[in-house]
Amino acid sequence: MTSTMLSRRSFLAMVATLPLAFKSAAAASGAIPVGLELYSVREALKKDPEGTIRAVAAMGYEAVEFYAPYFEWTEPQANQTRKLLDELGMRCYSTHNDQDYLTPKNIPRTRDLNLILGSKYVVLAHWEPKTEQKTKNGADDWRPLADELNSAAEQLEPAGLKVGYHNHQAEFTASGGRRPMEVIAKNTKSSVMLQLDVGTCLEAGSDPVAWIRANPGRIRSIHCKEWSPAPERGYKVLLGEGVADWKGIFEAAETVGGVEYYLVEQEGSRFSELETARRCLQAFRTRHAER
Repeated sequence: MTSTMLSRRSFLAMVATLPLAFKSAAAASGAIPVGLELYSVREALKKDPEGTIRAVAAMGYEAVEFYAPYFEWTEPQANQTRKLLDELGMRCYSTHNDQDYLTPKNIPRTRDLNLILGSKYVVLAHWEPKTEQKTKNGADDWRPLADELNSAAEQLEPAGLKVGYHNHQAEFTASGGRRPMEVIAKNTKSSVMLQLDVGTCLEAGSDPVAWIRANPGRIRSIHCKEWSPAPERGYKVLLGEGVADWKGIFEAAETVGGVEYYLVEQEGSRFSELETARRCLQAFRTRHAER
């Protein structure tokens, strides 16, 4: 598959339909959609991609977020996946991407694949300062990331795509009196989504609700990942079994944060991957109804 996978006519047609398509799922249900970050079922996905997506849809998930391996798909694979999603009435609102997917060499391919899938957001899943970039200023070492995100946004926005960034623990760990996430938020365009991972934010000792309220309109997607401070539990707890204040998170996200869709993510539990995903969706619905 080349970086010019789409004809100009197909490319423009996809761009024209993106805003309407994105609004349709939420409008149909009258609620904010909830999807599954497919890393949660990664082993099942490797063995049976179509069967796994069908199983996720049968649970009641309205969307999926594909992660890094999607970049290796051929054009027919991407089109077949989009066809499957359409058949199931599901959406792919965003993808998770490695850093090199946003380089000048690869960003055309990233753009084309996301347009085929119907994505709105291209989310950088992970970043960390290079050894030679690290200084005593700590949080300022993350400034190059902001520059990279802004550059990617400028390249993707003409195609109707927006850029996002997904945090881990390091971004919420203070260094030199500031947290890297504060540097990232301050130095990126307002169009750059700050996709909040609740679990890693909590593990770093930060408050997800406070962060959402401090960044109005920019928390347009949330990874609903649970976390427990008990060493033997950590990320292995189901949604609702940890310390996350889901009621406060949902309220802040929907009144201030500008959330457009939620994504359940789980790194494993005492149950199988698919059973974990099913139970977490049930718990999400219960907690969300209680907000």
